[in-house]
Amino acid sequence: MAEVKKEKKQPEETAEELKETVKDTGEESQAVENTEAKSEEKPSDNKDGKKKKKKDKDNKEKEVKKDPRDEEIEDLKDRLTRNLAEFDNFRKRSEKEKSQMFGLGEKSIIEAILPVVDNFERGLATVSAETLENDPFASGMEKTYRQLMKVFEDVGVKEIEALGKEFNPDLHNAVMHEDNDEFGENTVSEVFQKGYTLNDVVVRHSMVKVAN
Repeated sequence: MAEVKKEKKQPEETAEELKETVKDTGEESQAVENTEAKSEEKPSDNKDGKKKKKKDKDNKEKEVKKDPRDEEIEDLKDRLTRNLAEFDNFRKRSEKEKSQMFGLGEKSIIEAILPVVDNFERGLATVSAETLENDPFASGMEKTYRQLMKVFEDVGVKEIEALGKEFNPDLHNAVMHEDNDEFGENTVSEVFQKGYTLNDVVVRHSMVKVAN
């Protein structure tokens, strides 16, 4: 009885082995198909890669081989830019030189007129207030002097303040020194000749006496 049972089990084991064999065979077939599919895809990828490389190569060749006309246009643009920059620098330099020339011209004219102003002031200093009121000539001289000083003011000429101010070598020219208790040390005590500036630039220094 025991031997008969063993003979009945053998077919079941054989069926299971066949199933496993079929399963393994199916997996192997699927693996082969996948491998073949991949092998078929690789040539296509390689082909696309070659096309891309060829396209990149063609683009590089196009970049290297520039049209001579484009090069000429770039050269002309560069020249134009340089010429415009040079012209702008020349214009600025010319304006600066012109301004300096006008400034020098104005200064020289003011320097030439200042002695006339000094003579007006010396002459008017000898005339009394009563004479200015009654003498038409003295009155006319005084009016001319005032008109001249108004023109100076309009063009930017100003008198340098000196009397009672601290001595400043940039504005004052000390020709004498004295001991004077009425003024502090290094203070202008007397003005011999007025000084003037033109647009804050000294035209003539004030000639002064300084207290020690």
